[in-house]
Formats: sequence, C-alpha cells, structure tokens
Amino acid sequence: MGDNKQASCCSENTAKQKTTSTCCSGTLSRTIITAGGAVKRVDSKFSSKDRWTAIKVRLGIGRDRYTVAPGLYAIGQPDETSPVFVSANYRLSFDMLRKNLSGISGWILVLDTRGINVWCAAGKGTFGTSELVNRIKSTALADVVDHRNVIVPQLGAPGVAAHTVREKTGFSVIWGPVRAADISAFLSADQRANQEMRRVHFTFRDRFVLTMVEFTGSIRFSAIILAVLTIIAIIAKWNEPFYNIILTALISFIPYFGAVVTGTILFPLLLPILPGRAFSFKGWVAGLFWVLIYGVIYSLSGCALTWQNILPAALIAPPITAFITLNFTGASTFTSLSGVVKEMRLSMPAIIGSAAMGVIALVLGTLVFA
Repeated sequence: MGDNKQASCCSENTAKQKTTSTCCSGTLSRTIITAGGAVKRVDSKFSSKDRWTAIKVRLGIGRDRYTVAPGLYAIGQPDETSPVFVSANYRLSFDMLRKNLSGISGWILVLDTRGINVWCAAGKGTFGTSELVNRIKSTALADVVDHRNVIVPQLGAPGVAAHTVREKTGFSVIWGPVRAADISAFLSADQRANQEMRRVHFTFRDRFVLTMVEFTGSIRFSAIILAVLTIIAIIAKWNEPFYNIILTALISFIPYFGAVVTGTILFPLLLPILPGRAFSFKGWVAGLFWVLIYGVIYSLSGCALTWQNILPAALIAPPITAFITLNFTGASTFTSLSGVVKEMRLSMPAIIGSAAMGVIALVLGTLVFA
C-alpha cells in the first residue's frame, strides 16, 4: 500500500477531476473521476455549520435526519493505492472519521445503517455483512482501488462476517481501531492495532457527552407526567384560582422531574460507583436516593411530610429512573443484547407494578384523603 499522505492524485484511475484543470494543478474539486465513476470529495475540516449541527444533534434536535447518503467518498487526494475506510451513514460517525483523517488521503465507504452509529447498527444488523458486500459492489470499489482491503471499525465486528465478505467480493476486512483518533497511528503501524487501540473505554467524558441527548429525549415523557398532574390538580382544586392549580401541579411535579434528571444526567455520570450490575437496579437505587433528598429538602422547607406527598414519590420516582436507565443500556459499551433482554424481562414487572401502586396512592392522597 502506498504512502497515503504523499500519494499524488494523478494516477491512472484519478487522472482528471471534474473541472477544467487537472488534479495536479493544485486545485481540489468537489468530485473525482475514477474508473468506477464520479466520487464526491469531502473535507476533513469542520466548518462552523458542522459544529453547530453537531451540537444540535447532541441535544437531540434533528437527530434522526442527521445522515449521510450511502456510497463512496474521497478525502484528500486519494489514488488506487489509498486505503478504504468503512463508516455508518450516521453523520456524527462519518464526521468523526473524516475529522481524524486530516492529512490522510483515502476513500470512505458509507454503509446504509439507517442513520444509526456503527456499534448500534452492528447490533441491529444494518452495519452488516450483506450491506457491506452490496456497497462494495454498487460503488464498483474494485475498479477504484487496486488493492483488496477495507478497514472496518472494530465496533462493527458483531455485524460483519469477514470471511463471507472476502468470498463474495474478494475484499479482505481489516479491523481498525476502536477510536477514530487512533487511525493515524494505526496506519503508521502498517495497519496493525495495538492492545490500547483495541480497548473499549467508557470514560466520564464519554458518558457526559450522552447526557444532553438522554435528557432532551425524555422531555416528552416529562410533559406527559406534568399534564397528568395538572389534570389531577384541576379535579382536586377546581373551585380555586387558576394560579393555585398550576402551582400545585408544578410542586407535585418536582419529585418526578427530579427522577428524570437523575436518570438522564446523574446516572450516566455516577454509573461506575452505583451498586449492582443491572442498569435498572442501579437506576432504582439512584431514584430512591433522589426521593430521600427530596424528602429532606421538603421537610427543611417547613412543609409537613405526610404519606400523601412522600409515598407516591417513593413508589413512582424510582421506577421512572429505573426505566430511563434501562434504556441507557443501548448507549453503554459493556452490555449485551441477551443480558438486556433478560434484564427487561425481570425488571419491567417491578417497574410497572410500583408505578401503578404509586399512581393509586397519588390519586387517593390527592382526591380522597386530601
């Protein structure tokens, strides 16, 4: 394989670009003409628009629409000897890859993962053998490069059978590093990953990055809870001023909103130190801890602590947190599909049962024994 950083764009397969000037004139066009057809060029630099869009996606805004069209892309000045990197069509995955290919010329083969990142798509089967085989054939990759290797991210391994890819396309799968940031070192080491490149980390920073999208994803759920509490407040205080009704609903919303915050923000940050192995159990413990804090604050504020205001919270808030944290299994790096299925089967009855009893206690405490 040639020197990727120094490779000239003037070769048999990339002799001219889609402009009036040749590729050796110093002008980089948006398209490269290859023996396999026209290939769009992308830049490794991030624009202010790219950064702003990434922030919005981290906040859960337009996340499902943040995709890249599947196909073959060029970065730098690739030729037929340049490496081929495989990516998902989830834009953040694609952007992270191209950002870390600064100074490297290569090809990026984007699979149709339906807008899902590499690791999750591998588990769902969209980042899989058949899609990789079909994409290699549909992009005429064999005509674009003269080698027969594709570099697939290690986190895509659960979905890709390397021997089948080789049998059906002639291309060998080389497992790249876990992190895109290690690609340069990986290439310098003759495409060999050391132990550190193979190790999957889930650091405080990794977990912190996920908190905002987890929180914004629960806003609709929180709104439903607030709406239910508002209806109960209207029934209980229908003859009182509207201000009192809204204030009652907002005050009663505090323990449940706190449970949402605990599950979406505090749980990811405190994940390693919470007791237990099951995420739902960890979440339940975190929820109980929040209820304890809520009870102390409520009591210190001078309000009377009665079963009407603490029992519903104790029965509903922990299941809310447990349910949210159960969903977080899909974002972590140390859960398995079979383990999650088993945990759901065991935890969901407890979550539903406790929440149901809490709702009954809430209705009785608000409408009957108030």
